[in-house]
Amino acid sequence: MASIHKLDTGHDPLDGWSLPAWTYNDAEFAQLEIDRIFRPGWQVVCHVSDVPNAGDWHSLDYVGESVIVVRGQDMQLRAFTNVCRHRGSRLVDGSSGCAKKLVCPYHAWTYDLDGRLTGVPDSASYPTLDKGKAGLVPVDMEIWRGFIFVRLESGGPSVAEMMAPYEDQVAPYRFEELKALGRVTLRPRDVNWKNVGDNYSDGLHIPVAHPGLTRLFGKSYGVEAEPHVDRMWGDLVDRPSNNWSERAYQNLLPSVPHLPEANQKRWLYFKLWPSVAFDIYPDQVDFMQWLPTGPTTCLIREISYVFDDERREMKAARYLNWRINRQVNAEDTALITRVQEGMASRTFSMGPLSDKEVCLKSFCARIRDLIPEARLEKRPAPGWSHK
Repeated sequence: MASIHKLDTGHDPLDGWSLPAWTYNDAEFAQLEIDRIFRPGWQVVCHVSDVPNAGDWHSLDYVGESVIVVRGQDMQLRAFTNVCRHRGSRLVDGSSGCAKKLVCPYHAWTYDLDGRLTGVPDSASYPTLDKGKAGLVPVDMEIWRGFIFVRLESGGPSVAEMMAPYEDQVAPYRFEELKALGRVTLRPRDVNWKNVGDNYSDGLHIPVAHPGLTRLFGKSYGVEAEPHVDRMWGDLVDRPSNNWSERAYQNLLPSVPHLPEANQKRWLYFKLWPSVAFDIYPDQVDFMQWLPTGPTTCLIREISYVFDDERREMKAARYLNWRINRQVNAEDTALITRVQEGMASRTFSMGPLSDKEVCLKSFCARIRDLIPEARLEKRPAPGWSHK
C-alpha cells in the first residue's frame, strides 16, 4: 500500500501515477470532495445577458445546495442560497424566472430582491424574530467577463486570478457581449465527476478515439496545465475532411472580424478548477460543468453563447459545430463509462501517467494535497474519513 505521506527528498513518488480507482467510487471520499473541493470551488451559473432586468433570476443546484442569482431593483446582481429563513423551504422552483419579490410558498415570508426580509404574516407572533438578521444568506459571487460564478465557501483565488495566465488569449472573444443560444442542457452520467474532467483534459485519446477531431486538427492538438486552469487547443487543417458535417464546417465557417487571424480556425478549451470548462470556437462559446450527484454519478450542465450574427454561413457553421460535437460527446460518454466500469475491478488500482499527461498529473497532485488519503493505493476500512 502506498504511503499517505510524501518522501522527504522533495520528489513525490506518486507524481507519475493516477489517483487510485477506489477514489472514483467511495462514498466517504465523495463527501470529502464536496467539503474540500466543491463548496470552496467556483461554479458558473449563467451569463449577465441571461438576467438583464430587475427581478430576473437564475438558479444552480449542486452538492445539496440551491443558489439563486437575482438582479435587484438597483440593477445589481446578488447571489443567495435558495432557502427561506423560517422553516428552510425552497423559495423558487425551476432554473430561471422573474419576480418582483421572493415569496416563500410555505408561509409567505417575503424577501426583497436584495435579500432583505420585508414581510412576515402575523410577525408579532414571533418573539425571537429579528427581521434585520433574517434576510437571505448571501453567497460569494464573481462576474468574470460577463459570466456569473458562485461559490459556497470563501477562500482561494478569484476566477479572474485563476484565469490570469490566459486573459490575453480570451480577451479577443469579447465574452461580455455574448447571448445564449438555446437553453441549458442537463445530461446525467453514471460516472464519477473526476472521470469527466480527466477525459476533458486528456490529449492522448484524441487520435485514438475521436476520428472526427483528428480529421479536423491533424496533429495540432495540444494540452498544458497552469495551477488552476488546463488549456487545450487545435487548429483546423486545410485538408477537406471526408465527413460531410466536418467538410461543410470547414467550407462555411466565415471570418470573424473581431478575432485575430490565428484564432479564425482555432478551437480553444479551458478547464477551470474544479469542474467548469469553456469550449471556445470562432462561431460560438460553450460552457460545460460536471457536478457530482453521488460517488458514481454526476450531472453535466452546458449551454452555448453567441454573438448576434445573421449571416447564413454563421448559422450553418453553428449547426455543423453542434453535429460534430454531438458525435464527440457520444464517443466521450462511451469512454468514461468504460473507465468507470473498469475501476470497479479489484485488479486495477493506480495507472502510470505519461509525461505528456500534464493536466492529469496536475489534477492528481491537487487532489492528493486536499485529501491526503488519495495517496493510499487500496481503499481504507470504512469510517476512515472520521478518524
